[in-house]
Amino acid sequence: MKGLYVHIPFCEHICFYCDFAKRVPKDAHMIDEYLDYLIQEINSYQKHFKSIETIYIGGGTPSMLNLEQTEKLLKHLLSIHPVEYTIEVNPESYTKEKGLLYKTYGINRISLGVQTFNQEILNQLNRKHKNQQVYDTIHHLKDIGIDNINIDLIYALPNQNLIDLDFDLKHIKELNPTHISAYSLILEEKTVFYHEYLKGNFSVMDEDIEAQMYQKIIKELKAMGYQHYEISNFTKPGYQSKHNLIYWSLGEYIGVGVGAHGYIDGYRMQNHRLLKDYYQNFQLEKVLQTKEMNLQDALIFGLRKIGGIDIQSLEKQYEFNLLDRFPKIQEKMDQGLVSYQSGILKLTEKGIFLGNQVFMVFI
Repeated sequence: MKGLYVHIPFCEHICFYCDFAKRVPKDAHMIDEYLDYLIQEINSYQKHFKSIETIYIGGGTPSMLNLEQTEKLLKHLLSIHPVEYTIEVNPESYTKEKGLLYKTYGINRISLGVQTFNQEILNQLNRKHKNQQVYDTIHHLKDIGIDNINIDLIYALPNQNLIDLDFDLKHIKELNPTHISAYSLILEEKTVFYHEYLKGNFSVMDEDIEAQMYQKIIKELKAMGYQHYEISNFTKPGYQSKHNLIYWSLGEYIGVGVGAHGYIDGYRMQNHRLLKDYYQNFQLEKVLQTKEMNLQDALIFGLRKIGGIDIQSLEKQYEFNLLDRFPKIQEKMDQGLVSYQSGILKLTEKGIFLGNQVFMVFI
C-alpha cells in the first residue's frame, strides 16, 4: 500500500505538550494562502495518485478549517480513491455541516483528539473542548454513517492518577469507538511543558506509575474487545489503521505540507517547518536510504507491532543473519524482553513495557 499524509498546521490554540509543526493563524487569508501552496505540492505528486490507498489529513487541527477551506482542499484530492480516508478532528471545532462535507468527499475514518475526559487536566493541557462535545461529535458521525472512529488518549499526564485513568476508560467503554491510540506523555523540546520543566515548574510522572497505567489500559481495553496490535494502538476486529500500518511496515508514503515527512522510491524526505521557508521551496531535505538504514527501520518499526516481524523474510531480503549482525539481541531474549520462535521476532509482554531498550540494539 502507498499512503498520502496531508499536514494542516493551524490551531485555534496551542496545546502545551505539542511539538508538531503548528501555529495560530493571523486570519483566514493566511490559511487560504497556505492551501494554495499545499495544493501545488499535492499536484506535484500526480503520477502517484492511482497507487495511493490511504489518505490521512493531520495537524495541527484540520477540523478548524471553515467549510469553504475544507472543500477547497478535498476537491483537489478527488482524483485519489483511497480505501481508508482519515481526517483529524478536535471536538470543539466539529460541526454537523463539516461532518456532512467529510462524508460527501469520501472521508470514512475520523481521528478524534480527546486526550482525557478529566476537564481539569484538559485545562492544564490547554485543550478547550467539553466532554459533551466528544459525545455529540461521535453520535453525529455515526448517524451520518462514519462509524470508523479513533479516539486519541494521553496518559501519564500532569496530576493524573489511576482513578482518573479509570474515569477515561469508563467513557471509552460508553462511546465504544472502533480504535484507540493511547500514548504516554512525552516531554518534547519546544513545548510549553518543556519550558516549565526547565524552570522547575513541571515534573514527569514516576515510571512505575506510568507502567501501571499502561498495564491497566492494555487489560481494560482487551476486556472491552479491543485487540492490542501495536505498542500504542488498539482496535476492534477489522479496524486497524491501514495508514499507520504503512509506517510500521516500511511502506511508501507521501508527506505534503509544512513539516511533513515522506518515504518514496527509496528516499526519505522532509519539508520545511516554517511557512516562509515552505513557500520558497517545499522540501528541506531528501536522503537516499541505504540498505543498512532500511534494515534498522524495518526492525524498529516492525517490532512496534505486537505480532512482531517475520525475521526469515527480512534476513532473505537484506541478506543478513539476525544473531550475527545484532548479537546483543540475545541478551534481550535472555532478559525476557523479546522472543524468537518459528522465525518470528516480537516483544514479550514484559518487553512491550521496555521496547526502547530492545530498539537500542539496532541503532
